[in-house]
This record gives sequence, structure tokens and C-alpha cells, in this order.
Amino acid sequence: MTGMNIEEELKSQVESAGNLPCHIAIIMDGNGRWARSRKLPRIAGHKEGINSVREITRACGEMGIGYLTLYTFSQENWSRPRMEVSALMNLLVETIRREIDELMENNVCLHVIGRMEELPEKPRVEMEEGIRRTAENNGLNLVLALNYGGRIEILDAVTRLCQEQQDGLDFSELTEQVFEKYLYTEGMPDPDMVIRTSGESRVSNFLLWQMAYSEIIITSTLWPAFRRKELYEAILVFQSRERRFGKVSEQLPEA
Repeated sequence: MTGMNIEEELKSQVESAGNLPCHIAIIMDGNGRWARSRKLPRIAGHKEGINSVREITRACGEMGIGYLTLYTFSQENWSRPRMEVSALMNLLVETIRREIDELMENNVCLHVIGRMEELPEKPRVEMEEGIRRTAENNGLNLVLALNYGGRIEILDAVTRLCQEQQDGLDFSELTEQVFEKYLYTEGMPDPDMVIRTSGESRVSNFLLWQMAYSEIIITSTLWPAFRRKELYEAILVFQSRERRFGKVSEQLPEA
């Protein structure tokens, strides 16, 4: 290498390949294990994970990625110990307050998918304020999946569709494109790639409809240790794959 460090070299390779993903989604897993391996309380892992969120958000913005969706808090996470849930909600409030100025400076537009109305008042109000303040930004779209579940999203979409279209809806005309207008992700492209950290091999009720043709990339790196180098490596894996969408290789346009 010519004076470049490993991150710069990987970034150069990613940008040279040309076919950057438009939408990256990440299942951020391993905070607890990272803390436990260091004999620290679990919340220390969550706090260190915020540093990964900041760095990955910056990196995606710099590369011109359109959307970054982070699985922040699932509906199933409410079943964790009460003290941990309370600490996570407080951390969410602190993080939004601390990071909002940088989001504005970097032209990041904040979104939330999930049943945000069911969040405790403080984090809900902070998220609403963050969404309001960044609404006019036109750079990276940072999407936080909060109080989110893929099955509930589909059920909510069906409920909304039936409520809004109960008079005169012809279900024989229902298409995927029509149905997608009722999902939390209305107007967003499906993720091109889904990264799961910590080595687990499951989707954990995340973007069940949207990841139908996503490239899934699993890394053994725990989320608090996942930084630019790991992101670039994952994108290089994505760029090496042939995305056929049900076709055969011979039907694909030549690069």
C-alpha cells in the first residue's frame, strides 16, 4: 500500500467498485457480550455501541449512501430486565440531545419506523423533535427502528389499508406496490444489504417484507467494535455478489 492506512485502502476499493448500495440496514447485535467480555455492566456495551452508530453514520454520509436503517429497539426488547430497558430509554434521550447538532451539520435526515407512539414520553418527545429539526436535510436518511417488529409492521399495514379503504376497495387490484404504501417504510427503497453483527444467523423479526431480496452479510464482530473498516469490508462483500432477483446470470445486463 502507498501510504494509505487499511481503512483508506478499503474505502478506495469500495468507491472504485462503483455499485454502492443505496440502502444499508444493520441488526446491531453484541453489546452485552462486548461488555461481559470486559467485565463491564451491559449498559457499557450499549454506550460504546453509540460510538459505532456515530462512526457508521458518518461513513455512510461521506460515501453518499441514501439510507441507513439501524435496528435500535425491538418490540421483544421490552421483555429485558426493567433496569436495562429504563437505562436504554435514558440513553436514547441523551444520545439524541447530544448528536442532533452533528446530524444537522452533516445534513442527515432522521426518521423512525415502529410504534413510536408507545415509547415513554421523554424519548418519544426527543425523537419527534429530532425528526422535526432534521426534516429539511437532504443528505443521508438515518432510519431508527424503535419499538419495531416486522410482523407487527405487516399487521399494522393491513389494519391501515382496511380502515382507509373499507369503502370500495377491490382486493383483486391489491398489488405489492399498493401494499407497500401502508408499511412504515413508505417511500423508502428496500435495503440492498442487511448486516448482522456478532455472528448470529437470524433476521430477528427485522424488515421481513423489505429484505426479500437483500444481500445478508453476517460478521462475527460485536457491534461496539464495528467501525469503518468492518463497514467497508461488508460493502466489498456486497459488491462481489451477483444480484439476480430470480433471473439467471445470462439475463443480467453486462457490467
